Amino acid sequence: MAMAALFAITNCQNDNTADLILNDVDNLELTEAQNGEPIEGQYIVVLNESSVKSANQGSYDEKIAEVKAFANSMFQTKSGSEFEVGFAFASVIKGFSVKTTPDFVEALKSDSRVKYLEQDKIIALKKPGSVPTSEPVSEVIPWGITRVGYGSGVGKTAWIIDSGIDLNHPDLNVDVARSRDFTGSRVGAEDQNGHGTHCAGTVGAIDNEIGVVGVAAGANLVAVRVLDRRGSGSTSGVIAGVDYVASAASPGDAANMSLGGGISIALDDAVYAASQNGIYFALAAGNESDDANNHSPARVNGTYIWTISAMDINDNFAYFSNYGNPPVDFCEPGVSIYSTWKGDAYNTISGTSMAAPHMCGILLMTNGNPVTDGFVNADPDGNADPIGGI
Repeated sequence: MAMAALFAITNCQNDNTADLILNDVDNLELTEAQNGEPIEGQYIVVLNESSVKSANQGSYDEKIAEVKAFANSMFQTKSGSEFEVGFAFASVIKGFSVKTTPDFVEALKSDSRVKYLEQDKIIALKKPGSVPTSEPVSEVIPWGITRVGYGSGVGKTAWIIDSGIDLNHPDLNVDVARSRDFTGSRVGAEDQNGHGTHCAGTVGAIDNEIGVVGVAAGANLVAVRVLDRRGSGSTSGVIAGVDYVASAASPGDAANMSLGGGISIALDDAVYAASQNGIYFALAAGNESDDANNHSPARVNGTYIWTISAMDINDNFAYFSNYGNPPVDFCEPGVSIYSTWKGDAYNTISGTSMAAPHMCGILLMTNGNPVTDGFVNADPDGNADPIGGI
């Protein structure tokens, strides 16, 4: 596929990122159709747990280095094999991404150390259709925050697995030290797209008489950047971000994933395993007007996982929102949502991407016990989703 040229994987042992080849400015936008497209020659390899027992010990970086070393040793035993190992995963699943030849893929399928493998794919956001604005004259409480409720989230932590966060936004309390980039960007976890900053503001914008207020106002926000300035990344990069959260977050923290694509068993397994550490996951149901069971990670179910559909200001189900019970657990505000944006700005956009952060904040404020405050109207699956609040 032409889009495969966007991703170049390196053999770096010290940092779990992929080097991203940037096209010229005129080609920076991705279309919605490219979400879910295979990345030619690139695969996700999931290992049997017993294959790399030594990766269970040490720091996050040490475990990642151990898995990468193991991956390289697997390929070096094959004479003439062409490969480039990219991301490694050590906490939620044991495995790695690799760019290699079809012949070696067939050999991997019969390797006793390999549990399964799948084609790596593009994950891409839809380009927002509105223009960012500067800071409002006085603090605004967006309608979605009013609908679900808000309070002080000081001392609580949310992990935003997305396009990064505006690290210096005056309305956000960003934990820069723990923020990480998995795109190979020269600016680290800094948001060059806006989407991640928007989600972060809904979760925890500070109640400080400027800008907006988040559900868990003033919460610590950790940027886990898995999408580049175009809003694009790979399934393997998203898994790497989830893997990092699993290793660094504490029970009772919440993670927001306002992204997704087609079905990926590896991504599903990673999210489920991370949630088993007691981390609350808020997942966007998706914007295809489709059954959420056809999309990862939206289709994942678990005690600490909530999949979120979207509604408008009148509690009507959003026309674009995915549906299905299971996996959808709650419906939250997702139409014309005003929140923070890159460049110290603010923006109004729509999507289940905007609905999930409301639940992420709710989970922080309720310790994982959302309150049901009514039911959405006109749910297309005929089983009205509850509306969550604090």
